[in-house]
Amino acid sequence: MAVAVAFGATACGSSDSGSGGSGGGGEDGSITMGFSQVGAESGWRTANTQSIQDSAEEAGIELQFSDAQGEQENQISAIRSFIQQRVDVIAFSPVVETGWDSVLLEAQRAGIPVILTDRSVDSEDDSLYETFLGSDFVEEGKKAGEWAVENWGSQPTYVAELQGTTGAAPALDRQEGFADAIEGTDNIQVVASQSGDFTRAGGREVMEAMLNSNPQINAVYAHNDDMALGAIEAIEAAGKVPGKDIQIISVDAVRDGMQALADGKINFIVECNPLLGGQLMDLAEKVVAGEDVPKRVVTEETTFTQEQAIEALPNRQY
Repeated sequence: MAVAVAFGATACGSSDSGSGGSGGGGEDGSITMGFSQVGAESGWRTANTQSIQDSAEEAGIELQFSDAQGEQENQISAIRSFIQQRVDVIAFSPVVETGWDSVLLEAQRAGIPVILTDRSVDSEDDSLYETFLGSDFVEEGKKAGEWAVENWGSQPTYVAELQGTTGAAPALDRQEGFADAIEGTDNIQVVASQSGDFTRAGGREVMEAMLNSNPQINAVYAHNDDMALGAIEAIEAAGKVPGKDIQIISVDAVRDGMQALADGKINFIVECNPLLGGQLMDLAEKVVAGEDVPKRVVTEETTFTQEQAIEALPNRQY
């Protein structure tokens, strides 16, 4: 079955078309998935969307796709639209952690299973979703912090932290993991911390302001590559050398970030794999069939130094 991909101008699901099943697949065994994406704020997100679309087509799953453009209310509207369409399964990557119980309860009452992908929700009732597929963001922050301790801990290090979207799971967890890892290390201080909203433009803007107010900054911890790339622009505009005068740790390992690492402008990257499509479709088929699935599915990821980035780049898929 071909994939039906609908991009709404308002990203509220209003342009999605087609009718799904009743929560158990169509009579011919076909599956319709309603998927609400956060947006297109970064290279990581673009690769994630492409993986989901390609994998749905390969699996023969009809995909009703909605872009939330970074707004929670758009996602809630899209999910309600999916419920009205009686899709067989709903999957989404939550813009923020909180505020989902009501709409997820609506899906549960309609008998439509929900899969969380990339980001989780903060809810006391985990029966509202079948499974969560994604990275361990706390572990990513911890890996970044451990590298910082090993490489920055012997000298005074003043860190600018570029946070992701306020209230988003990766922003909260990557901050937590990093803070836990550097705790008790006297030489490493986070002297400025602000959201760059996971965008390159946001990273540049925040970094410019931080350098003006905290000229002692000599290190950056960016919650994603796009913000790190924006920070590089701000650092260079300030007449400093990224990777040397101001060292940088980032998270994601998308191609542009990996190239900056290979070029020595970023010093260390923690991978966050966006290619979740195949695993998502497998989980969707299982939950629609009524099979048991793990409540938490963690993706496998690694870290990269400059030398490893140079080696990995020729075969990098995103």
